[in-house]
Amino acid sequence: MTMVNTVLGPITADRLGKTLIHEHFQFGYPGFAGDCTLGKPDREQALQVGIEVAKRVMAHGVKTVVDPTPNECGRDPVLLKEIAERTGLQIVCATGYYYEGEGATAYFKFRAGLGDAESEIYDMFMKEITEGIGETGIKPGVIKLASSKDCITDYERMFFKAAARAHKETGIPILTHTQEGTMGPEQAALLLAEGVDPAKIVIGHMCGNTDAAYHLRTLQQGVSIAFDRFGIQGLVGAPTDEARTTVLIGLLGMGFEDRLMLSHDTVNVWLGRPLAMPATVERLLSNWHVTHLFDNVIPVLQKAGIREEQLDRMFVENPRRLFS
Repeated sequence: MTMVNTVLGPITADRLGKTLIHEHFQFGYPGFAGDCTLGKPDREQALQVGIEVAKRVMAHGVKTVVDPTPNECGRDPVLLKEIAERTGLQIVCATGYYYEGEGATAYFKFRAGLGDAESEIYDMFMKEITEGIGETGIKPGVIKLASSKDCITDYERMFFKAAARAHKETGIPILTHTQEGTMGPEQAALLLAEGVDPAKIVIGHMCGNTDAAYHLRTLQQGVSIAFDRFGIQGLVGAPTDEARTTVLIGLLGMGFEDRLMLSHDTVNVWLGRPLAMPATVERLLSNWHVTHLFDNVIPVLQKAGIREEQLDRMFVENPRRLFS
């Protein structure tokens, strides 16, 4: 029986149950640590918010949340473990780095100038997957990868290649970030060329693009895709929820229910000083929360004729097969 690493230890894949494939209990853009004078971290607040978020999703039958926060963006497996212990929610964390434009690029770029950074990244992945993150003993259940708008940079390519090597040795699934609705097909092609099992790949944020041909070019390579940004609309070219729901219904009608997963990509605690969002942005993001799918999106899908078994495929069966 295949085992899945959660922050509380391994479980069998059939115990995952209803799963949100992409949420962040906390997240910070690299640089937040340098703003500690005005943005002092409040771990107790992060814990209490995390417990509340866990309880909210569990009230909708969710048993597992995948939190693919990159290593340099505030990943805290011990915090996730405390949330899981206090609530019973199963949480899967990640190993991986963010895309070049918004990640911590200087460290591995510097190392790449001195030697073989790709092998160093591979060593990091393997150490965390097989022994645990830092001194915590907590093992990640997925590798997180990311690429830039309209390209996969040389820096990002190092991580994709290192992840493929680690996947081939461990079988760990790979979950990606695509930027502004681009590079989904290219990410899939790169990972497949490096020998990754397509059944272990989830190309993320595909709902940032409403071009059906873009989705088909990705799906035709045998990978799964995630419509995982429900609630994020109107920012940096993000489509409306109505538009992404229309595309989702179309793909379900074409028979792709076995390779679709759903989530919100919420950030429930921002690391650094509190954000001051303009009123217009707050209105645009008013539905960006962890129960939006259940409160607002699923009723629309059901009215459109999407069956309960199709919803179960996206929330239960597809994540189970990804980790099996």
